[in-house]
Amino acid sequence: MVNYAKHVSRKVTPQSEKAAPKQKKNNAGGYTFKIDDWARLDRFLVLGSEGGTYYCSENKLTKQNAKCVGRLLNKDVKSGLKVVEKVVEISQAGRAPKNDQAIFVLALAASCDSDEVRKVALEALPKVCRMGTHRFQFAAMVNELRGWGRGLRNAFANCFNSMPVDKLAYQLVKYQQRDGWSNRDLLRLCHAGKTAPTAEHQAAYRWVVAGADGLGKRAVKRRKSDKSETVVNYDAVGELPRLIQAYEELKGLKDVKRVEEMIREYRFTHEMVPTQFKNSPAVWEALLENMPITAMIRNLGKMTNVGIIKPLSQASRKIADTLGNVEILKKGRVHPLSVLTALKIYQRGCGIKGSLAWTPDRKVVDALDSAFYLAFDAIVPTGKNILLALDVSGSMGSPIANSPLSCRDASAALAMVTARSEKNYHFIGFTGGSHSWYGGTLDQQISNVSSLDISAKQRLDDVVRTISGLPFGGTDCALPMLWAEKKKVDVDAFVVLTDNETWETWAGSIHPHQALTQYRNRMDKPDAKCIVVGMTASKFSIANPDDPGMLDIVGFNTAAPAVMADFIRQ
Repeated sequence: MVNYAKHVSRKVTPQSEKAAPKQKKNNAGGYTFKIDDWARLDRFLVLGSEGGTYYCSENKLTKQNAKCVGRLLNKDVKSGLKVVEKVVEISQAGRAPKNDQAIFVLALAASCDSDEVRKVALEALPKVCRMGTHRFQFAAMVNELRGWGRGLRNAFANCFNSMPVDKLAYQLVKYQQRDGWSNRDLLRLCHAGKTAPTAEHQAAYRWVVAGADGLGKRAVKRRKSDKSETVVNYDAVGELPRLIQAYEELKGLKDVKRVEEMIREYRFTHEMVPTQFKNSPAVWEALLENMPITAMIRNLGKMTNVGIIKPLSQASRKIADTLGNVEILKKGRVHPLSVLTALKIYQRGCGIKGSLAWTPDRKVVDALDSAFYLAFDAIVPTGKNILLALDVSGSMGSPIANSPLSCRDASAALAMVTARSEKNYHFIGFTGGSHSWYGGTLDQQISNVSSLDISAKQRLDDVVRTISGLPFGGTDCALPMLWAEKKKVDVDAFVVLTDNETWETWAGSIHPHQALTQYRNRMDKPDAKCIVVGMTASKFSIANPDDPGMLDIVGFNTAAPAVMADFIRQ
């Protein structure tokens, strides 16, 4: 007897067809759930759209996310204010590997229709744009979106004038220009000097605009709107802040010993040191003494190249101690993805660009490995059985957050955070097979699921190598549940790390959320949960929003592993 009903059953539906009214066609052609605008905002703020995805260009992905942000900003004032609040929260907590997307969304908020939202967005400028680089980025972005009205000018003036003079001097010297913008440009636009709180602020601004030789009386020609010229006279300013005076001396030095002394005395950073001294081991040793943590991570290759990082060296010990300090990592907003990227680049012994090369120091490699885990929020173990399912399909080969890491590599490292905190876990890698287009069997599809010999005690580089060597194929996110059911594996929570572009159709294929329901029923596990960890900033998810036992979460949010553990424990 033929069971015709199975061909139209809504309990088991191929991924090429809708299984629920809320599903939409994804970028790969399969049907998944569309996440709401708030969830998409979270993904964008953490992962960004730089570099695009396997299926979607950077330009297209950015426009899609900008439209999403626009909808939230213009829905009503309450929604717009919530967007600004979310931007500040993620930026200040260091939840994202880059601040770029937070700055972009803040620029959109500062340019939206609502006067109140624009005002609050501009008031948040110092909280999100905490350094010169951020201010230049914001200026470049907001300049494309709106004019330089009074509100925007006052916001930038407040950024400068609200800083204590020592911090202001440091910022002006360290971050002088970027993205086609300079401090001189910003000061000429915002007129911060008119409301400068101290004479030293005023002197610092004059130094930026006119240089060290322009501190006396000045007569400046101005062109009016009718093209006629007028002369504006400026009085002499007072003494420059001490750091700027020292910087002017540093620029003219020839003696490397004096350079070392000044670096230690004034805590100069490598950006402030003249180029001719940047290959001196002694100069780098002096810089390392007070080097900020993010600069330390970025310059590991250079410090190894010049010879201060080497086996059993004092520099290696200092770096290892710093990378092992949770408070320093948190205060410096060091993101785990930045550490993982640094680990990959440092281990390869050469930069992505340029000719700089070095021999990696094992102590530094070990310290980076440990720092990756320390950069996440603390996790309370659940004691549950957790299946860590890594999507190793072809589309996961695209870069994550425009880094040298693929989504596949990053997903393995992220899963290790959970494995390190749990006793009962198992790793699998899954990808669709070659049978999809002509109707492969369930057994053939499950043969594309690999139990991965990954231990929580392994180093990150070993784990990444393991995952990188797996064969690529199509995407079938139902396979973890189907594999667990077929193998009779007792799973309390499936953690699926994927780009959500599931699409494979084969004889007996099924949607991921249907596979979870089927697993619950057939294994008598009604409370089995599934957490979908999104590795790209797309608008899709395999998680059914109507199923309280499914959770969609942003990959590489520093809070993600702790949130996942809380959800599993519930």
